[in-house]
Amino acid sequence: MTKASKTDWSRLAGQDDRAIDTSDIPELDENFFREAELRVPAKQAVTIRLDSDVLAWFKGQGSGYQTQINQLLRQYMQAQQRQR
Repeated sequence: MTKASKTDWSRLAGQDDRAIDTSDIPELDENFFREAELRVPAKQAVTIRLDSDVLAWFKGQGSGYQTQINQLLRQYMQAQQRQR
């Protein structure tokens, strides 16, 4: 079960960035980036059946069409999760 957020997202979206108090967030220095590790989420190869025109459209967007499809599906998934 997803816990409902108590954050007033509408108010925050309308707030100017300069009005946000970031005093409790430390600056990221060179040491942070020297020790940082890139962690890419694991991908899983699947077979999916798409309408030929849908696939052609995504391929027509250029390289990275599979990543674009994944991003679109992720956005849909997150939107559905927020509704619950």
